[in-house]
Amino acid sequence: MKTLYQTLQARKDKHQKSFAVLIDPDKVSTSVTDELIERSLAAKVDYFLVGGSLVISDNLDTCIQQIKSACDIPVILFPGSPAQVSKFADALLYLSLISGRNPELLIGQHVISAPFVRQSGLEIIPTGYMVIDGGEPTTVSYISNASPIPSDKDDIALCTAMAGEMLGMRLIYMDAGSGAKRPITESMIERVSAHIEVPLVIGGGITSAEKAYRNCKAGADIIVVGNAIEKEPALISEMAAAVHSVRAVTP
Repeated sequence: MKTLYQTLQARKDKHQKSFAVLIDPDKVSTSVTDELIERSLAAKVDYFLVGGSLVISDNLDTCIQQIKSACDIPVILFPGSPAQVSKFADALLYLSLISGRNPELLIGQHVISAPFVRQSGLEIIPTGYMVIDGGEPTTVSYISNASPIPSDKDDIALCTAMAGEMLGMRLIYMDAGSGAKRPITESMIERVSAHIEVPLVIGGGITSAEKAYRNCKAGADIIVVGNAIEKEPALISEMAAAVHSVRAVTP
């Protein structure tokens, strides 16, 4: 049986694009989660990402169990820290903030959390996490005490992603942050995707199906949307359709 990561990589190899709905357990009620699940099933959403920069409630396990009891869409933890773990998920993005210079988020917190993460039994996906300037301060940039990569510095993003891949990261996740005023440019996505072989995840500031489509055409393998869907759940069907409409092509 394929691991979740093998499925992600296989989809990339076939040039199949994926759409993920991001759920912050601090921001959703049981009824809202039910609606998100129902809409995601109808739209054939590929993945749920669950987590946030700050998970301050005890709703993480409950939220994931609610999703798992209602559908077979894989649930991937997107933690604000390596200690945000739930055994009920399918996999964990083990994030290393490779765009910053804060050693705690590069490796420090991982050392402390490693025994707990290993004991969770989750599939662990080492992920190079890159914060891109989205036009305003984000929770991630504040907590990490690290400057984001400037939005017009494609070469810095490219070299950072390449370094992450060569260091063994199995995903590269570029994020402009929740509610970003300025989403990641297609030119940056295109530059990065052309020079790495691992799946490329793009999130932050994606508020329309058209933007999701353009990001995929530029080379994104997985589109993640959370904030826009929290405000307008009906966007799930439009965005999923747009992402899935980018047909497999021979490079």
